[in-house]
Amino acid sequence: MDRNKYTPRPRTASASARRAAVVGGGVSGLLAAMDLQAAGWQVGVYDAASSWGGCVGVHEVAGLALDSGAESFATRSSAVAELAAEVGLAKNIVAPDPAGAWVWLPDGPVPLPRTGILGIPSDLQAPEVREALGASGLLRAALDAKMPASVGTTEAECSVAELVRARMGRRVLERLVAPVVAGVHSADPEVLDVDMVAPGLRAGIREHGSLVAAVAAQRSAAGHSGSKPGSAVGGLVGGMHTLVAALVARLADTGAALHPGHAVTAIRRAPAGAARHGAGFPSRWTVDWAAGPDTGSDTVELLVVATDGPTAVKLLAPELPELLPFAPAPGPDIRLVTLVVDVPELDSKPRGTGVLVAPQTPGIAAKALTHATAKWQWLADSTGPGTHVLRLSYGRAGTAADAVRLTARPEDERQLVATALADATTLLGVPVTGDDVLGADIVRWKGALPFAAVGHQAKVAQIHALAQRHPGLVLTGGWMSGNGLAAVVAGTRRQVRAVLDSVGDGVSTT
Repeated sequence: MDRNKYTPRPRTASASARRAAVVGGGVSGLLAAMDLQAAGWQVGVYDAASSWGGCVGVHEVAGLALDSGAESFATRSSAVAELAAEVGLAKNIVAPDPAGAWVWLPDGPVPLPRTGILGIPSDLQAPEVREALGASGLLRAALDAKMPASVGTTEAECSVAELVRARMGRRVLERLVAPVVAGVHSADPEVLDVDMVAPGLRAGIREHGSLVAAVAAQRSAAGHSGSKPGSAVGGLVGGMHTLVAALVARLADTGAALHPGHAVTAIRRAPAGAARHGAGFPSRWTVDWAAGPDTGSDTVELLVVATDGPTAVKLLAPELPELLPFAPAPGPDIRLVTLVVDVPELDSKPRGTGVLVAPQTPGIAAKALTHATAKWQWLADSTGPGTHVLRLSYGRAGTAADAVRLTARPEDERQLVATALADATTLLGVPVTGDDVLGADIVRWKGALPFAAVGHQAKVAQIHALAQRHPGLVLTGGWMSGNGLAAVVAGTRRQVRAVLDSVGDGVSTT
């Protein structure tokens, strides 16, 4: 039996159903609500935003409905694909173009080597690895196979940088790992907890004897051995935001109460018996909300808090002050610049599916560029030849301030678009000017990405233990599960299943 998967009994909650409230309308909150509703609970979902999805958003640029946040999901597990199938999107799952991505190093661009975990190569003899590292870098990286398996694996806590530097050297860290970590996690590997962003990697070193072997084993287990970089992800025709639309539609169909534009202002423990159908529950929770001039409250037997970490701790601290020491730092302030341009020269996909930028590279402010119409055939088909969608991201945690000022002032945003055009020209090797722009938009994700600093995994375990002491409380979301849809979906379902098992809802396990 796989205890990481379960099948809720599909049913619509009845008028006498036990009641639950979900605070947060991102994918984690919507998924928690769907599974609770399917298990027979009557669920209300509250989010301060007027739209659903959180970091899996949508915006319109030049008449195109495009992802404003996450545009793919890791396929290292089947969690997201299974969810997509549940909500009727199985036929829409697609793989990216196999051309792969590039990395821009201080001495110029090279194809990004075949990698499985955080930019760490699984084959030191691959031509792309040799080109990126050079002879001296390869010699140092090869020492990994001769080291004791204990190097980098015995410490209670370890950053990505500490592990890679100890086993494979500075050149692998700076030229391969740092660009990937910046592009995927918007962070400096010096401060990122390796056990949080690459669970099982250090255990793999102990099992297989080296970091390279551990990466190769995980790639093989996930079915990505020999695949091009970037291919260990999937997407959805129409964009990842279609998953949010499908989740919302499922919730509406099953009778969940959806409350967009309702900011939760306080969470209180209610007196025993305060909930309408709460017999047998030792705790009740009251959620106070505000929607414009209107205010109200809802008292329930089960509370799911699926917001970002700082918001969750702020809301719960008056009732659970023991949470305060675990308040995470806000995530990085990220700007995503989306450009829709008319540049037929880009039809040749000069940099494959995009470019990751090494942090020490001078003259380029972006940390990554995704050539979306080169990456996704469905998007290229919808735009037609000559029209291209480029996504450039700015800002990362744990580093000095970016060269680009991340403010909301109109003049700074205009400058950011100009910077993005200059960066795109450099990174793609093709002039991209203001005259080519059919549409542009800037999306700011302020503190939205969970920041898994060293020691975060241990804190998460303590937070879960704390929450379990308060029956009817579930804490979930990216700050608890990890960055990326695969981690969020798996973590959310694991937490919801645990609370349903504890109250005996009768869901079946498979």
